[in-house]
Amino acid sequence: MLAFIFDIDGTLVDSNELHVDSWDRAFRRFGKQFPREKLRAQIGKGSDQYLPEFLTPDEIDRFSKELDDYRSDLFRKEYLPKVRPFPKVRELFRRIRDDDKRIVLASSGKKEDTKYYIDLIKIDDLIEGSTSGDDADKSKPAPDIFAASLKKLGGISPADAVTVGDTRFDIEAARKTGLTTIAFLCGGTSESLLREAGAVAIYRDPADFLAHYDELIKEFIPESPHSRI
Repeated sequence: MLAFIFDIDGTLVDSNELHVDSWDRAFRRFGKQFPREKLRAQIGKGSDQYLPEFLTPDEIDRFSKELDDYRSDLFRKEYLPKVRPFPKVRELFRRIRDDDKRIVLASSGKKEDTKYYIDLIKIDDLIEGSTSGDDADKSKPAPDIFAASLKKLGGISPADAVTVGDTRFDIEAARKTGLTTIAFLCGGTSESLLREAGAVAIYRDPADFLAHYDELIKEFIPESPHSRI
């Protein structure tokens, strides 16, 4: 195994409930109201995949772009400053790099937000780059973002990389790209749902993954013909 591809929201930073809040406020501004549990259940998708879960085709045509722009601006101004990294992210990335493995970030969010998170966590020197919803025709659970991540890694085989995410949409998108996924519980998705979606291993958060890194490498990621393990 040569590389890890990490999701960001809910995986590396504690932002999922803030996204729920911003979507709730944006929908209400446009006269729409939905139960929070339904809004929460779709978190992990980019807006291109998120909005069709709640708006009719006619509403998509009439005001989805305006709603999406409003929600993005609202999140950036009022919620982004409240986002905090989960503990031990930089230490985890340092351990991975010390193990001669590469790291790319892959988010369904906006490129500008992704850059903010990289600076917030202070991991720019430990990653080889990032992909976002702006780099793909479709966001997760479509495979485009992970396919772009593999290209950023020099087009390595999916068998030589593992994704790390917090939602079933990460797992679904990874599977469509031929990638396996390690899942974290810190984004709020239940362990049973993550297992049902196909996660090969589940940890509480980055700190828990770091604590069990060595045993995971041995148990869950078998050596491939191109692996340096």
